[in-house]
Amino acid sequence: IKRGDRVLEVGVGTGINVALYPKEAKVTGIDFSEEMLEKARERVERKGVRNARLLQMDATDLKFDDGSFDIVYAPYVISVVPDPVKVAREMYRVCRPGGRVIILNHFLSANPLVSRVERWMSPATIHIGFKSDLDLPAFLAQAELHPKSIEKVNVPRIWSLITCVKD
Repeated sequence: IKRGDRVLEVGVGTGINVALYPKEAKVTGIDFSEEMLEKARERVERKGVRNARLLQMDATDLKFDDGSFDIVYAPYVISVVPDPVKVAREMYRVCRPGGRVIILNHFLSANPLVSRVERWMSPATIHIGFKSDLDLPAFLAQAELHPKSIEKVNVPRIWSLITCVKD
């Protein structure tokens, strides 16, 4: 993140990441839940963050112009929204040409045994608001995203960090 970069965090939640952004960046965090945003606002105030604004918004209908952000980041969000493809398309739309769309999320394992377990668990995880069987290749194809990189991150390595550069 460079000085002056405009960053959008989709699904900012309680704002746990907001203080981690460089002070030189212009950060916008959005979340559907006003209750989560209230906690985020308290955290931003407590940490003395001055470069962030927090807005209540539906990620499937972002109220920003095309190309408004240099970086659009969605940490742990794609598997908890009702329409992950629409969210990804909106993220891409509001990213400027040459900017980055970054998604950190769990996707269905390529390992047949692990994916069988994830599919078996899926009906239970949906009740807590999480899809454990979201297929990465299908998601990328439907969202029309073309990643520059896909890395397995965190421990255990079941999370994918996907970086796309907007053409």
